[in-house]
Amino acid sequence: MEEDLSIEDFKCILGNMGIDILLAIGEGAKDFETIKIFSGLPLICVKGRIPVLLELNLANKVNDEYYLTEKGILLKKKINSVYKK
Repeated sequence: MEEDLSIEDFKCILGNMGIDILLAIGEGAKDFETIKIFSGLPLICVKGRIPVLLELNLANKVNDEYYLTEKGILLKKKINSVYKK
């Protein structure tokens, strides 16, 4: 993970919806429908934020399914340790 970007930096870049989508993928959601269900966000928001996750190398797409990268997993762990007590 980039040393110069903090959790707060990623939160600003991704927004709350992007964080919710990242966490949903980390919990096992693999496609737009399950990400929508896990995150509770409208499908249009999911489709709009996924490219940002891909561009930041937080997630990757394999056979129309989304998975967290190692960088995404590290960010998820940090988010959970800070925000989920």
